[in-house]
Amino acid sequence: MRRNMHCVPRREFLKSTSAVAATAIAAPYLLPARARGANDRLTLGHIGVGGMGGHHLRDMRSRMDRGQVNIAAVCDIDERRLENASRVAGARADVFRDYRYVLQRADIDAVIVATPDHWHAQQTVHAAQCGKHVYLEKPACCTIGEGKAMIEACHQANIAVQVGTQGLSHPESYLAHRYLANGNIGKVRQVDIWHYPTPVGGTQPDSDPPPEIDWDLWLGPLRYRPFNRGYLHGTFRWMMESGGGQIRDRGAHMMSLPMYWLEAAGTGPVSVEATGQWPTHGLWDSAVRMNVTYTFQDPDWVLTWNQPGDPVPPEERTGDEPGGRITLPGFGCVFTGEDGTFHNWGHGLWTERKARLWQPGPGDRDVYRSPGHVENWFEGIKTGRPTICPVEFGVDVAILTILGNLSCLLGRKLHWDHSQREIVGDEQARRLMQRPQRYPYAI
Repeated sequence: MRRNMHCVPRREFLKSTSAVAATAIAAPYLLPARARGANDRLTLGHIGVGGMGGHHLRDMRSRMDRGQVNIAAVCDIDERRLENASRVAGARADVFRDYRYVLQRADIDAVIVATPDHWHAQQTVHAAQCGKHVYLEKPACCTIGEGKAMIEACHQANIAVQVGTQGLSHPESYLAHRYLANGNIGKVRQVDIWHYPTPVGGTQPDSDPPPEIDWDLWLGPLRYRPFNRGYLHGTFRWMMESGGGQIRDRGAHMMSLPMYWLEAAGTGPVSVEATGQWPTHGLWDSAVRMNVTYTFQDPDWVLTWNQPGDPVPPEERTGDEPGGRITLPGFGCVFTGEDGTFHNWGHGLWTERKARLWQPGPGDRDVYRSPGHVENWFEGIKTGRPTICPVEFGVDVAILTILGNLSCLLGRKLHWDHSQREIVGDEQARRLMQRPQRYPYAI
């Protein structure tokens, strides 16, 4: 495997990103990095290539084989994952540990970011400053301050961002949206999400990092701490600093559904109140159990997160029904309207039969049908139209999960001004809207 440079001096990096950003902002809309013809392939860089990042890389490799894209670079802090990614991407893709080298490549049009949550804001902001379009795995950010910085940077650069709430682009998500938008259960007054608890664990002692892991780059903006196997790989989700528990992991998927299907994008709750149970041992410190109530006004409705909540048994499907058997019945949501209820299982993948069978009549309205989450992102890159989950929407959903954790942590109701994206009337809570970030990774 070819190994390239490990790190970029901060002054040199900021100088180069500022120059590229200034070029991107000067034009009303442009495909960054180079002039492109109608039949040019997008050239991609992959930042984070394990888990979902590996899934995206394999998907893009198949698209490259079909002549749709090029893969120019892969990046990860884990040498073993890089070796596998290099094999998947092919010999023409360069290999990096440090994502900043990917962003400096003038030939790369867009990046797919699938790193741990605490890196999302930094890498999105820096990608925007370099004029790269971004596909970002959810949740969008770890703090409210990060989210606001992301929105500003992406708007200034005028890039296409797609946050990875893939359920919004599923065919049954379209059916659910259409069913609700046409008033089949009347005005929706409450949406209740249920989910199984966050695990307890991380009991092994600190140790030296294994040779394949660049621990400093994994930590990035987080405060320094000794290496512990309990932090990675996927278990970072159960740490408040780097993940935030089930509400931030699956909640980013689940809360996007009512916000999109009820066409509540651009709005936020006026108050958030949470209770929960915290772990009593182990390294993982996210709430094991949690109940959160989000109160919205104008229109008035309530969203609840219930961990574990009251599951709705999955419906039985015949073998020839689209979507097949419901394989993720452990989480879902119930919409309660003035004239009935509607159920969904998984993150937009399985919709209750009555919505799937409903046929619109004369005068009923249609809603947007996504061609696929990646395809919708490509459309945004090529046309400049908003994606189905743009940066503002992804950040606002992430903020819902952040507010739930903060209310639970502080043990009191929080009041929210969505027009400013600010907690109001609680100075202690306001201080928790952002956190210090480690040099040189701060934004």
